[in-house]
Amino acid sequence: MKIVKLMSIALLAVGLNATALAQQPGPQGGDQVDQLDQLVNLSDSQKKDIRGMMQDSEAKVMKLRMEAQDAQQQLGEQIKPDFDEDAIRDNAERLGEVTGEVTAESALLQARIQKTLTSEQRATLEQKAKEQQEQMRKMQQQMQQQQQQQR
Repeated sequence: MKIVKLMSIALLAVGLNATALAQQPGPQGGDQVDQLDQLVNLSDSQKKDIRGMMQDSEAKVMKLRMEAQDAQQQLGEQIKPDFDEDAIRDNAERLGEVTGEVTAESALLQARIQKTLTSEQRATLEQKAKEQQEQMRKMQQQMQQQQQQQR
């Protein structure tokens, strides 16, 4: 379970999530697949597979986001003095379900990507995730120290 958590963090760190298009340029140039390639040296077949997974996932997530926006809009319209509690609860439940589906799609995409990696690539990615976690921990400590000094 720990490796799954670390892998998820690493994948998120390089921008591989269900809401990002496979061809969208990342902060370091190139798309997210190219950035993952730089970390773990993907084969051409892996790159193609991952791009396809990301595009499929993006299509699903875009549809779900539209549903979520619709539910949010309907909720907003129902906030009035003569409100219908059942309608509000129904739309809130629908919004929760859609949000859960987006989260599930993101997790499934990450799992599918992990499945395409070799054990060596997963180990490399896990190491990168640990390094990034440590870097984030240090940055948080520095920020806390700066805030304490400002008081």
